[in-house]
Parts: sequence; structure tokens; C-alpha cells
Amino acid sequence: MQKTAREIAEILHGWVEGDEKVVLKGLAKIEEAGPSDLTFLANPAYESHLYATNASAAIVAEGFKPTQGLPNQLSLVRVKDPYAAFTSLLQWATKKAPMAHGIHPTAAISADAQISDQCYIGAFVQIESGASVAENCEIHSHSIIGAGSQVGSGTIIQNGVYIGKESIVGSQCIVQPGAVIGSDGFGFAPQSDERYEKIPQLGNVVIGDNCEIGATTTIDRATLGSTRIGNGVKLDNQIQVAHNVTIGENTVIAAQTGIAGSTAIGSNCMIGGQVGFAGHISVADGVKVAAQSGVTKSIKEPNTTWQGTPAAPIKQYQLQQIELRKLLKNSALDRIEHLEKQVKG
Repeated sequence: MQKTAREIAEILHGWVEGDEKVVLKGLAKIEEAGPSDLTFLANPAYESHLYATNASAAIVAEGFKPTQGLPNQLSLVRVKDPYAAFTSLLQWATKKAPMAHGIHPTAAISADAQISDQCYIGAFVQIESGASVAENCEIHSHSIIGAGSQVGSGTIIQNGVYIGKESIVGSQCIVQPGAVIGSDGFGFAPQSDERYEKIPQLGNVVIGDNCEIGATTTIDRATLGSTRIGNGVKLDNQIQVAHNVTIGENTVIAAQTGIAGSTAIGSNCMIGGQVGFAGHISVADGVKVAAQSGVTKSIKEPNTTWQGTPAAPIKQYQLQQIELRKLLKNSALDRIEHLEKQVKG
């Protein structure tokens, strides 16, 4: 990147306060930025860094008012939403040209697979019978597209991804390395002799448009029907989505979360890392669940925040923690120890 502050402001629909002609060559965190870097201030907790930064320019809110003197070299690019603006700038700066269309000679593609001539197929990719890959897709090395599966237009499948038979991945998705989509669900029937018989998993996985599936995340195929991931869902790394789960549109889930079978999570939810969901429950739209919580029953109230194990409304959970600390502070053991000291007194 090599743009003047004025050019950056035009890209972000903002304006410059300071030197419009200063040349910016890089993007950096506010506490680490150096000369010719552009940074941003969105979180007030980082404001103190602004007054000591070595950056040449910073993206700030339209109404931001400095409480100290700014560095002499610093120009401000004022925008409506600094965080959104900086995100847009990162997307602009990292936008790459599409991969050259073509199929690597080591790729193994079934004769009856339908492959657009406007896509990229990398080394050692395997595309099985009846699968289809739409235009402007990228299928990177060592990935497997199972029999009868579909990959929508503009989707990027990174290295070493497995997409099981009859799975559907929508358009403009990103599937990160090592993800597994459409593996067998964890279904076993207990027998009278204490053995477990495997229950055949006959369904599939359906992923909507504009989704991102993190590295080594696993989404199991349904026993019957479909495991469904709605449009715009973002799944972090190392998440387990069990058979027949549904996740509503624009829900975001952080790493190492586990969702047991047949659970339904609503739209526009935000789930922290390492959250566990019991099976056969539902979560309403707009719910937020704090990290490391355990959701053991359905959450029916939309747009609420939950924490703890078993998860409770966050204010209730916080009150419980306060009372627990009081209880521990004034425990029976402490009282016994106090009485013993009085007796020995």
C-alpha cells in the first residue's frame, strides 16, 4: 500500500485533519505503528496510545475530541465508524487477484463431475462422481469433494479440506484448511449385550452463502435430513457441529465450541469460545453466550446474554458468584478456626 492520507480518506468516505499529502505505506496497531504507518482508534481503552504513537495518520471517529496534545507528525482521518472503516481498508489492501483458471495435472476428477472452466483446481485434488464446482471457485491442494457434492460460485476451499458425499456449500464461502464437512454423525445404538451398533448416517450438510468455516472444524452429516448452516454464519477453528444441528443466519461462534446433535441455534447469535451445548435443545435469535459456558437447556428469550455452567442469565450468574465469594469468605471453617483461637485464647 502506498497512498496519501487524502486518498485513504476518499476510499473510506471521510476527511483529513492535518497533512493530506502525507504518504502512508503500511497498516499497524496503534501501539506498534511507526513512521509512514496508518493506524486506527476505535476502542477508548487505547486512546492513551494515540498521544504517543509514531504513526503518520490515524483513523478516528468524526466526533473524536483529543484530551491531550497529538504528536506533531500525526494526521487524523475522520470517519463515521473507525472499526468498520479500518476493516474495509484491510479488505481493500489484501484483495488479491483471482487464481488463474485451470486444473492441475495431478488432480483426479471423475468423468461425470461438472467443473466450470472458470475455476482453479489445485494439485492432488479429488473430485468424485456427480460432484459440481461452480465458476470462480478455488479448490486448493489435497482437498476432496465427495460424490454428488456441490460447491457454489466464488467459494474458496483451502488445502486439505474434506467435503463428504452430497454435501452442499453455498456461494462466496471460505473453508479453511483441514475442515471436515459431512463426516458421519456420532450415532450408536446400545445393544442388549452391551455392544454399540453404528447407526447409518444417511443425511447431508447444507451450508448457505457467505459463510466461513474455520480450520479443522467438523460439521457432521445428518442421520436423516440435513445439518444446516445458515447464510452468513462464521465458525472459528476447531468447532464440532454434530448431526442434525441447525445454525441460523449471521451467527458467529468462537473456537472449540461443541454443539451436540439436533440442537438448533438461532440467527444473529454470538457464542464465545469453548461453549458446550447439550443435544436436542434450542437457542433463540440474538442470544449471546459467554466463553466456557455450558448450555444444558433451551434458551427461549431472544436477545439475552448467558454465562456459566449450567448457563444462566448473566446478571443472575454474576450475583451467584458474588454470593459464593461471600460464602467462602465467611465459611464454617473460618468460624471454627476463629472459635478455636478464642478457646485457646
